[in-house]
Amino acid sequence: METAVGLITTNYSVKHPSALTKARPAASVPFLGRYRFVDFALSNMVNAGINTVGVIMPFNYRSIVDHLYTGKDWGLDRKKGGLFLMPGSAFGTSRKGPRFLLRDLIANRVFLERDTATNVVVSAANIIYNYDYKDLIRVHNESGADITLLTKTYSCEAEDVSSVYTEDGHVRGFTYGTRFGDEGFLDCFVVRREKLLELIDRYSNVDYLDLFEALQADLSQLDIRAHRVDMYTGTVFDARMYYKRSREMLDPNVIDQLFPADRTIMTKAHDNPPAKYESGSRVTNSIVSGGCHIMGTVADSILSRNVVVEPGATVRGCVIMTGCVIGRGARVENAIIDRDNVISAGTELRGTPDNVLVKEKGGEHA
Repeated sequence: METAVGLITTNYSVKHPSALTKARPAASVPFLGRYRFVDFALSNMVNAGINTVGVIMPFNYRSIVDHLYTGKDWGLDRKKGGLFLMPGSAFGTSRKGPRFLLRDLIANRVFLERDTATNVVVSAANIIYNYDYKDLIRVHNESGADITLLTKTYSCEAEDVSSVYTEDGHVRGFTYGTRFGDEGFLDCFVVRREKLLELIDRYSNVDYLDLFEALQADLSQLDIRAHRVDMYTGTVFDARMYYKRSREMLDPNVIDQLFPADRTIMTKAHDNPPAKYESGSRVTNSIVSGGCHIMGTVADSILSRNVVVEPGATVRGCVIMTGCVIGRGARVENAIIDRDNVISAGTELRGTPDNVLVKEKGGEHA
């Protein structure tokens, strides 16, 4: 019997949408040249030995389905268990914030009923980290709690992150938004499967609420605890934070924390040749993905697959997504260029680190 079954919700929107989430769910935004945000939650579950994972989909699900497909790249194309892509309610994307909508849990109750695992690990996908969920499950089992939240003391403000108030490790309240020093909820928790089914039934008449909104009035009757961790986490809910998190990936110390050798972050495989660098090209402090063709200058940037930087072009402090062409002599600075864009020869696009320029995708693909 599995110790836990996994459930990832991607049926939510953000308070400040940008061009990056105009045509795709927040959970499937590309990251670091080859990943999508959902990869981190899914890989954390698989690395913890969770072999049955359900993903609750948003209405604009195409890019997530295309990316996850059968789950083969995560070892989830299995006869027993595996990956289940499940429908979310249309209501899910009309409210900003809630990631654990009761209506989605109720609609997919059968997924929980048919499993025999003791616990359910539930996660959203827009706070990236690499963590061994076996540790969270162990703490939860040893405490005997109804629900155990994964939390962290925040060193910055994050309006899309909920903060929790605790007494002796027991959760006594939730507030939307996190300030410096608050204990932030990392949008991940473990709950006994039977308890989750009980809660779904108890709050079925307020299915328009987030699970933790519904629980607020009953916190004294439930044993909800917080398990605080100290590790790198990247909260990404708007273009400014996306840019900041992307630039953090140029720090080797952050990369070491997010990608330890013993816990691989898995993603969809692509068959691309190595990047090609022409004579006279110059690349410094950057991540360049397979299939790129570099003839100009790239500095302090992240380039996804099949990006072309033509002679005389300069890319500095940018995130350039798949299939873009930076034309001859063009200059792009402090910008996020979504996929399939062609920046014409001689063009100058300049943002600032505090006001990053975002160019929405140029093709039909998310």
